[in-house]
Amino acid sequence: MAFSTSAASASQARASGHDQVAVCNAPLPSGKVVGMAATSDDGGYWIADSLGQVASCGDAPNLGDLATAPGHPVVGIAATPDGGGFYLVASDGGVFTFGDAVFQGSTGALHLNKPIVGIAVDMATNGYWLVASDGGIFSFGSAQFYGSTGALSLRKPVVGIAASQGGSGYWLVASDGGIFSFGSAQFYGSTGALRLNKPVVGMAADPTSGGYWLVASDGGIFSFNAPYLGSTGNIALAKPISGMESNQTGTGYRFVASDGGVFDFGTSNFYGSAVGPTQEPLPPITPITPITPVSGPACSVRLSNGTPSDGSNETATIASNVPNSAVTLSKAYKTTTSSNSGTTDSSGNATLEFNIASASVGFTVVVTVKVGQATCRTSFTPS
Repeated sequence: MAFSTSAASASQARASGHDQVAVCNAPLPSGKVVGMAATSDDGGYWIADSLGQVASCGDAPNLGDLATAPGHPVVGIAATPDGGGFYLVASDGGVFTFGDAVFQGSTGALHLNKPIVGIAVDMATNGYWLVASDGGIFSFGSAQFYGSTGALSLRKPVVGIAASQGGSGYWLVASDGGIFSFGSAQFYGSTGALRLNKPVVGMAADPTSGGYWLVASDGGIFSFNAPYLGSTGNIALAKPISGMESNQTGTGYRFVASDGGVFDFGTSNFYGSAVGPTQEPLPPITPITPITPVSGPACSVRLSNGTPSDGSNETATIASNVPNSAVTLSKAYKTTTSSNSGTTDSSGNATLEFNIASASVGFTVVVTVKVGQATCRTSFTPS
């Protein structure tokens, strides 16, 4: 057994900052991502959110998603054994299939004691299991029922499930890291008796060793009879981790955060994130109004375009009560800050033209103007 909260590598830290170019087909709403699943060759992955939207990354094909949000939120995603499709499961146990995934039943029409929290695919039979937060297990297709904790009083709710390599067993994990093993799945340890910094939110199996990894919401990893390959436990994340997946050789794993950020470790590579704009669109720009007399220095600034495209030119019209004074205009882009300068005329007015550069679509850029001792601000959102 090993567990650690070491910092991620430079590439993973860059992913946590969400400033690299993504190659996923679409961003997802921030805070709603629930999990990810990899293709069989580990050359790509799908990222799913609670609305049933799915982003395809790397060599993962775009197999579609839910056209409208389901009546109950999606809580999990699992790939088929050959990586040619995936399942989504909602909290009522409704199952949605894509690609070569075959529908074999659901609990969508049943009254459940507790909501469904995860899905695992039987790699040997293509059947699948659903697990509820009380540890109740529902098996479909040729996946066999090997036991559950539905009749037990749990200290903490179950948050995830992972299937053993041979398809003849599975593990359940609770939010305190308690592990419940059934069938051929072996128990190698848990964090149930430890005091955790953050709750456990998911797990993944190591197909090679027969062990498993647990991941906490801060990206801390706990490995049991499986190699420790890194974590984000020592990194300040923009959003909590919501799930993890491992490759079929047991040499890599990835986490996904609730904003769609992806963190890769071992031989599992980064193929993009599903991070989307997190800010609301700005209201329409109102015409500049004359400055009323004040006792001290004052200014106002108006831009020619509130939603310019990257590479276009923007004009800032500045009015102040500070004549013949130096003017500095600063733009705080997502990854850099640039500035322009000029001078007000005898009436305190100035016009500065600048080029939009290094802009991130949807990220609001704050523009700060200083005219002598006066400061005024506005902003624009690149389109």
